[in-house]
Amino acid sequence: MELFLNEKLGKITLEINEADSSKAVLIIAHGAGAGMHHPFMTSISKLLSEKSITTARFNFPYMEQGRKSPGSPKSNIETWRLVLEHIMQRYQDAPIFLSGKSYGGRMASHLVVENNLPYVKGIIYFGFPLHAPGKDSIDRAANLVNIKIPQLFLQGSNDKLANLSMMEQVVSGLKLASIETIAHADHSFNVPKKSGKTKEDVLEFLAECSATWIRK
Repeated sequence: MELFLNEKLGKITLEINEADSSKAVLIIAHGAGAGMHHPFMTSISKLLSEKSITTARFNFPYMEQGRKSPGSPKSNIETWRLVLEHIMQRYQDAPIFLSGKSYGGRMASHLVVENNLPYVKGIIYFGFPLHAPGKDSIDRAANLVNIKIPQLFLQGSNDKLANLSMMEQVVSGLKLASIETIAHADHSFNVPKKSGKTKEDVLEFLAECSATWIRK
């Protein structure tokens, strides 16, 4: 566990899973309702590190302060920038990729659009939150067209925060973007028994897709 302080944002904690023979570094931001120690975050980080991808996880300020609401995106995007600078300085020779579970990935997309980041090689979205439940829309994807680096969308077919046909429509209109669909999975990548898969199977699939895409 690492810790650094920012005058405006306060405490920012960071946890790194070092990989043997690391091929790249993937920074993973948490979703809106759970921090960097959520089982999804720790599991995907461990699996990726076993596939030669070093991972770094961090908490947004509101999570550090025990608040439930993310609040204004401004401070969370700034936190993303600070964590990225920290990782870039630590791993100066490694390819760096950004990713996030839901909200964390969405904030990463805004970071890339708002800043010149030539050393960032791509973004992975673990469930892009395209819209609120029951309010199908593509408005939240408007900024994605301005991203010039590769993007990988990993989406559950039963995700209530991303109508799959709309998500596929968005991705088809982006350059250097691809999508992998996890059948029957919801926004948390849970799958029903009828799918014939377990949560562990899905996590392994997500990790393997991510690692393969990063290596390419």
